[in-house]
Amino acid sequence: MDQLLELFLIFLKVNLLSTSGPASVGLLYSEVVGNLITEGQFVQAVGLSSVLPGSDALQLAMYIGYAVGGIPGGFVALTASILPPTIIILGVTVILHRLRRQAWISNFVDGLAPAISVLMLFTAWKIFQKGGSMGWEGWAVGLISLVAMASQKVPERIVIIIAGIVGVIFLS
Repeated sequence: MDQLLELFLIFLKVNLLSTSGPASVGLLYSEVVGNLITEGQFVQAVGLSSVLPGSDALQLAMYIGYAVGGIPGGFVALTASILPPTIIILGVTVILHRLRRQAWISNFVDGLAPAISVLMLFTAWKIFQKGGSMGWEGWAVGLISLVAMASQKVPERIVIIIAGIVGVIFLS
């Protein structure tokens, strides 16, 4: 029962302190790796949640919760992930509806984008350093993936699946 409470509190904290699924990965990494799951399990969880359709953050919560506490753990982690943003978004919606014509609201949202982008890059770098191939092959897979996603002609999930297959074949 202590693990379920710890899962609930960790996912409650992560979802109260982060602004989106990808941005929460760094905070979640520092909270669960070495404490509840191994780094290898975390890298697998991020990869799997990126490939599956739907919210990465919720899938990551269910994966980690299940790894720690089985079905009850998955349910607890999912519940803790859903409650805070649901309550917060309801409150913010009421406030923004009243302030929607204020210019500073748009500027505030515009200011969040660069900070979140840097957070995502920093988290990706940490995962790449510890879980990825640091040889030229790994860099090549990363660069080709970046070009494919930047072209917006290849869906992100397809790029991730192909990169995983290339990793199995060439980086083993």
